[in-house]
Amino acid sequence: MKRLSILLLLILGITTSFAQDDDKNDLPEYTGENFSLEGALALFKQANSLEEFEKSINEENNNVNNLDLNNDGEIDYIVVQDIQEKDIHVIVLSTYLSEKEKQDIATIGIEKTGNETAILQIEGDSELYAENTIVEPFEVDEKIEKSKGGPNVPEITTTGVVVNVWFWPSVRFLYAPGYVVWVSPHRWGFYPRWWKPWRPYRYSIFHGRCAHHRVYYHRTATHRVVVARKVYAPRRSKSTVVVHNRKGTTVIHKNKRGKTTVVKTKRRGGRR
Repeated sequence: MKRLSILLLLILGITTSFAQDDDKNDLPEYTGENFSLEGALALFKQANSLEEFEKSINEENNNVNNLDLNNDGEIDYIVVQDIQEKDIHVIVLSTYLSEKEKQDIATIGIEKTGNETAILQIEGDSELYAENTIVEPFEVDEKIEKSKGGPNVPEITTTGVVVNVWFWPSVRFLYAPGYVVWVSPHRWGFYPRWWKPWRPYRYSIFHGRCAHHRVYYHRTATHRVVVARKVYAPRRSKSTVVVHNRKGTTVIHKNKRGKTTVVKTKRRGGRR
């Protein structure tokens, strides 16, 4: 009986070790990948206001937010703020990591290009994503042409097009007469009553759940929204909690004399 107990404990220990290793390996290359930029654009397109947009990205069943930047075992609440300069809008998505710490996650830059035309892109913050991680709406233009390889065999050629987002409800909301610039009323410790944080999912599970968002929104290396980036740059919020990649979270503490202490915190195991 004693030998059986020892054997069971040994098996349990090995199983637990493998589970922890799998949990460590099941992490994105960049922490920001736990927030779906494609999903954020999909919800932004559907929203009738920025308040509605903020609520939708913070709902678990929409499969957009899986971030836990302060490593407390619960999902971070994402706040939305608009920065407006003439016909330029920058929708900033951020989260508070403490009462004084705020980290931008991504920005949606919107530029009006005509009376009824506008373009937009969402870009992940460089602290959380690879440099120049940009996502935009995706559409293709199909043309039927005569085949060069033989008679009566038509060929279909496809080319990507820049999507006009002017008729999106969210965009019309921003450019409506009398629009008042939106700044989320929520902050650290003051969240909406309806919001219930949940434990982060394993990255492989989360990545699969938001896969459908990637059908109509794709990544590009081209900056089309240029002026909006310049408007946003001097107003960027960057926390002293730096989260870069699979290695974990680096928390930088400053004392009264200005001396810094760097503390490495490990990822938490046992997530769904």
